[in-house]
Amino acid sequence: MLKHYWVAFFVVVSWVVRFRVIDASAGDADPHYRACLQECEETGCVAQRCFPHCNFTSGGGSVDRPWFLQEHLYLQWKQWDCQGNCRYYCMVDREKEREAAGYGPVKYHGKWPFKRVYGIQEPASVVFSLLNLAMHFHGWVSLLILLFYKLPLRRDKKAYYDYASLWHIYGLLSLNSWFWSAVFHSRDVDLTEKLDYSSAVAILGYSLILSILRSLNVREDAVRVMVAAPLLAFVTTHILYLNFYKLDYGWNMKVCVIMGVAQLLIWAIWAGVTRHPSRWKLWVVVVGGGLAMLLEIYDFPPYEGFLDAHAVWHATTIPLTYIWWSFIRDDAEFLTSNQVKKLAKKAKCYLNFWEVTFTSSQDGEVTAEELRRIMDYKENIRNMSVIAMSIMGSQPLQIPLLLLLVSLHKKLLVMSG
Repeated sequence: MLKHYWVAFFVVVSWVVRFRVIDASAGDADPHYRACLQECEETGCVAQRCFPHCNFTSGGGSVDRPWFLQEHLYLQWKQWDCQGNCRYYCMVDREKEREAAGYGPVKYHGKWPFKRVYGIQEPASVVFSLLNLAMHFHGWVSLLILLFYKLPLRRDKKAYYDYASLWHIYGLLSLNSWFWSAVFHSRDVDLTEKLDYSSAVAILGYSLILSILRSLNVREDAVRVMVAAPLLAFVTTHILYLNFYKLDYGWNMKVCVIMGVAQLLIWAIWAGVTRHPSRWKLWVVVVGGGLAMLLEIYDFPPYEGFLDAHAVWHATTIPLTYIWWSFIRDDAEFLTSNQVKKLAKKAKCYLNFWEVTFTSSQDGEVTAEELRRIMDYKENIRNMSVIAMSIMGSQPLQIPLLLLLVSLHKKLLVMSG
């Protein structure tokens, strides 16, 4: 059943992606909109609204220089430029005419007609992006607190959790991605668009690498490099392609969808075969993420000019992010507990030998052969100290084992002389 579901999902994704690539924005081709835009570019006015940022010669002609050079960059960010105002108000007036005629909204320059709020282009997406940013920050900080203040640490103050550093990088990339998402939805210019797209590709690519490493339980650094290197090379090349060659929206969507679906598949398969105690959280994120991805494919116009499919997708990822970081914390506790149990088992192996040796003599003395065996194990005293430190940092149930270890440690020192 699961197999057929994912096959169908792949078919739908591929069909819709091809459709969206060839579909142009209907608003761009509207002759009324184009006439309004041309008039605004010539006069600096839309109906009764004129924009001071449009510079013209004394004869009424446009200044012969690109629109993005008409103001300093910080002024463009603080206030909308000539081209932005012309496009926005021509779109607003044309949408009022279409609504009066009984037509629905259409896209202009690849975007739905949104209503500005204090100069913010897509206010709902900005709010949800910032909430996602806050949720990732909370999850990342809570993981740091768990690893370094609640769970036992190694002698070098490093966490027992072998994937700690990988999740730290994931947290930083997530914060970076949602920050630029909020900036881009606040103001859509070439720079913010490329930063948003690049950061999204980076976190998707890294998440795919992380899903492979964790699901296959890859712990050796050399193997991790072998797995990550080709994917990192592809992601880096794709980001450079978008920024310095061509910002191909269709190709970028295909790449992002493939990477997103691939990691969902990997996590889904791993959740189905693993006995992880928190695998149900993984299932919630996988199923929820798959359904949320459909919002990116099946687009719909903004409700009341604010809430479109993309904004709803941002909203759905907020609770999923909380559950996701909860799974990561559970995974850290689970693997750390396993590591400590292995150390305790190793300590018991040492204790079993020493306990048998010491109890073999009823009068408190040992034979020469027994003493020689004890001397052979004298070097293990240092190892016992390491194990004792590990046990002290683990669960309270290990305290009896620690007391026995200390007692035998002292006795061994006395008898080995």
